[in-house]
Amino acid sequence: MKIKKAIIPAAGLGTRVLPASKSVPKEMLNIVDKPAIQYIVEEAAASGIEDILIITNRGKGAIEDHFDHSFELEANLAGNPAKADLYESVKACSSLANIYFIRQKETKGLAHAILAGKSFIGSEPCAVLYGDDVIINNENPVIGQMCRLYEKYGKAMVGVKAVPEELIPLYCTLDVTPVEGEERLMNCYDIIEKPKKEQIMSPYSILGRVILPEGAFEMIERGVNNTPAGQEFLFTDTLTEFGKAGNLLAYDFDGIRYDMGNKLGIMKANCEVALNHPEIGKDFADYLKELVKTL
Repeated sequence: MKIKKAIIPAAGLGTRVLPASKSVPKEMLNIVDKPAIQYIVEEAAASGIEDILIITNRGKGAIEDHFDHSFELEANLAGNPAKADLYESVKACSSLANIYFIRQKETKGLAHAILAGKSFIGSEPCAVLYGDDVIINNENPVIGQMCRLYEKYGKAMVGVKAVPEELIPLYCTLDVTPVEGEERLMNCYDIIEKPKKEQIMSPYSILGRVILPEGAFEMIERGVNNTPAGQEFLFTDTLTEFGKAGNLLAYDFDGIRYDMGNKLGIMKANCEVALNHPEIGKDFADYLKELVKTL
């Protein structure tokens, strides 16, 4: 079954990038000339996903405005040959896909945010693209890579990369074995969130992309409802349930991932994307060459 719907959880408070995120949603922080969340929406749309639900929170209306028409701005740009490219890029934001929004009324973690999309997804499989994670592969979008594998295997799937051992306790660790005949695909049996050093099972961590099969939302809802008040049900607990049943794959995706909830990640994204930007790439590279001479 083809995946046509996606959820982008974008309700987090962005505390790691304060004070920038005090009044501007962290998802709207720019990478050169586009907000981070536009890269994520473009990835989904380029992968054939038609309907995208963005989970927001109070104070994140700027995300909705960005993907709406801006009639005054478009009218100002229209008809000016010198601004034709700008006009087309501004218009394109509002027609990338069918984009919907819902607010997470309380910030209760990732699983709770994803569960807000239950009625939107219905009984279909869906993609989940974390709002903090921009992953660049312009030729072969990462969530598209995973959607094609889902069509082949029909199992839940997490997008992973090997991370340095000292960073694994900040993420999670996976118990994995290779899938025969596949170069980047693994069976995943267990997940430990923020493991201690002695709990590390492999260097792989989940980084921002997930495929949920039919029935996943009932599992998430059960977990959320059975969690005592004041505690958070972890999204990885549902993924682990799939793993223990033999229904979870881990895919070492082909793409460059930037953590946009992290100040260093934001700077890396801007620097590396700028170097490949058709308008400023060469000048920026020349600037960096001169700059490094002073270090």
